[in-house]
Amino acid sequence: MLENKYEKKYWKKKQYVMGIDEAGRGPLCGPLVVACCILPINYKNEMINDSKKLTEKARESLFNQIIKDAYYFDFRIVSPNEIDELDIYHATQKAMQELSESSKVQMITLTDAMPIKNDNSIDIIKGDAKSVSIAAASILAKVVRDHIMYGYDVLYPEYGYKNHKGYGTLKHLEMMDKYGLNKLYRMSYAPCRQRQLKLF
Repeated sequence: MLENKYEKKYWKKKQYVMGIDEAGRGPLCGPLVVACCILPINYKNEMINDSKKLTEKARESLFNQIIKDAYYFDFRIVSPNEIDELDIYHATQKAMQELSESSKVQMITLTDAMPIKNDNSIDIIKGDAKSVSIAAASILAKVVRDHIMYGYDVLYPEYGYKNHKGYGTLKHLEMMDKYGLNKLYRMSYAPCRQRQLKLF
């Protein structure tokens, strides 16, 4: 069960807490997905945890439950082009900043180790393992991104996106060498820069 010391502190004062997290900073292709989530005050769900520690089946189930229970949630889908223009750090920060301003509710904002310009924000190292609000956002972001990559797998089945979700696995790198790079790739990333661009 998560520690939730920040939620406990602010929920005790009847203050809402927004958690923000992302999925997809490391992959070579596909979008970055950033999500925010405000859970009801004193919300409890012992199954919610860092999305990386959950099975896909558990994430899918929790995604539906979080969407049903959340007081508020939202997403930002950041394209490979924007990632290349801003770099992944600043693209993530920009999306988190926008989400922190997306709700008109007075709240405390918790991010997973990303500082943003907000007087009521706290960036927490490994926040998705310490805060239920950040963990819920991590689940939302991960499930949405996985579904996007499943869709891209239908469009470009030769790359095997459904299996690696765009990460630089050996098999994925082999397919990049064999078929070239399509418009989904982040050309600012070294493995992509080193390969010839091939737009479809």
